[in-house]
Amino acid sequence: MGTTRKITRLRGGDILAVDEYHDGRYGSPGMPRQKKKKPTKEEMRRVNEANKTRRCQHRLLEYFTAGDYFATLTYRVDARPPDMKTAKAHWNKFIRMVRREYRKRGAHLFWIRNIEQGTKGAWHIHLVISRIPETADILDEAWPYGGIYLTQIKKSKYYSEDFAELASYITKSEHSREKKADGTPAAPRIREASYGTSRNMPLPEPKKEKLARWPKEAKPKKGYYIARIHEGINPVTGYKYRRYTMIRIHRRI
Repeated sequence: MGTTRKITRLRGGDILAVDEYHDGRYGSPGMPRQKKKKPTKEEMRRVNEANKTRRCQHRLLEYFTAGDYFATLTYRVDARPPDMKTAKAHWNKFIRMVRREYRKRGAHLFWIRNIEQGTKGAWHIHLVISRIPETADILDEAWPYGGIYLTQIKKSKYYSEDFAELASYITKSEHSREKKADGTPAAPRIREASYGTSRNMPLPEPKKEKLARWPKEAKPKKGYYIARIHEGINPVTGYKYRRYTMIRIHRRI
């Protein structure tokens, strides 16, 4: 024993987010291990960032569809906030107005946002928001500081069926690095970032299974296909981990 499979049922079971990992007990068959070492602060930060992105992906899959909106709120030069505290105050005023308008229409408001200051001083907010017929007008009326660029998630360049790319993009931080054509890290583009979500998006508790040994490969459950797989080495345990998303072939919604 010693391997755990954690399955999170999303969208009523139409989507299964699977995490497989070693649970910390040693001597498990089929689990080659890297040399044990104390993880660095940088390695721990990467683990925490990956977990944040994974939770974001789960919320996107549970509460949003490809027809909802991905928006960028920009600032005019003369309206730029002097610091993150002010940017958050702008956001809070904006989302209160948006929430009020959604309530007037009897609609649920779900949102995920990232406030970002670029290394050259410009500010903007990336936003995923649940769509209603008047969303564009509501956002425009509530944001007096600059422009709004709005598109459906499925029409954005960050769309993928498992929302992994969108989750990665909207959880960026000052530590994030894009890769250049030769595969080396590019210079940082964010000076400061603040990620947040609406409070009305709880995630279901995952179901845990104990496995006799590490599976050599991921296999889809009957009636599902695997949309994407990611494998790596956890710097804390030194063991492999695997994350993948299964989608029902004939989805009900």
